[in-house]
Amino acid sequence: MNFPKTEALKLDFSAGVLRVVLSRPQVRNAMSLQMVKELIAVFGVVASRNATDLSADMVRVVVISGEGQHFCAGADISDMAGARQRASSDKGRTTAADNLQQTSAQQIAADPFAALNRAFGTMLMTIDQAPCAVVVALDGAVLGGGFGLACVSDHAIAAPDTRFGLPETSLGILPAQIAPFVVRRIGLTQARSLALLGRRFGADEALRLGLIHETVESADALEDRVDAVIAEIRRCAPRASRETKALLHRVDPPSSEPLQDILDAAALSFSAAVQSDEGAEGTMAFMQKRKPRWEADQQ
Repeated sequence: MNFPKTEALKLDFSAGVLRVVLSRPQVRNAMSLQMVKELIAVFGVVASRNATDLSADMVRVVVISGEGQHFCAGADISDMAGARQRASSDKGRTTAADNLQQTSAQQIAADPFAALNRAFGTMLMTIDQAPCAVVVALDGAVLGGGFGLACVSDHAIAAPDTRFGLPETSLGILPAQIAPFVVRRIGLTQARSLALLGRRFGADEALRLGLIHETVESADALEDRVDAVIAEIRRCAPRASRETKALLHRVDPPSSEPLQDILDAAALSFSAAVQSDEGAEGTMAFMQKRKPRWEADQQ
């Protein structure tokens, strides 16, 4: 099965190693809906290739990196603008009574903001469950969706100038699809602090938190270290590695609520936040490069 043609990603597959480069450097590799869909499609092919027993097409390692000086600066704000336009045109077509009769999946499908947000969760779940090792090479900005990608990797390596953060609450919205993966990665206590303070931090702090596994001395050393990690992974047996990762997912302490349901509810909460006064003010402040003026703080 061949990998799909992509526009927001650059792909290179050789000797069992798939290199995926987030390729929107003009916007610091901001994660557009197109990029999200392409990542889902690419990892769908990885799953199909690795579903059968060992073959020449098997993917041993996926390496995700960003083109240029940044890994990923979060979601693409232009997609939010498009969702807002669709939401405005659909306004009044559904009632509260309609929503009560719909399943969460139906509500999400009818809500442009929720559908956009939920696609991120599908992407993260797909990568998280990939039947091979996933390595991320981090540099520059690692925010929002980029932060989420780091959380679902099997091995994360960061350059010394990498900056991490969950800025969503400072924009009046929720880290809706990312939050469950952040909690699983670094624990509830640290996730609460990062999400509610919305602060940025560096590679050393990310290493201390357990978000990443190692740092390198310089950005120039990042690629060499990635190659060394690939060599380590390839020394391990392919079938054993695949089955071990599946086993680890089974023993990972799950929530009593299925992840699918958590992400569905989070997408609807995200939509409500985006369409609220806070969401409008946060987005406007971001676009105008100013501090947001929250209504509660003005009283």
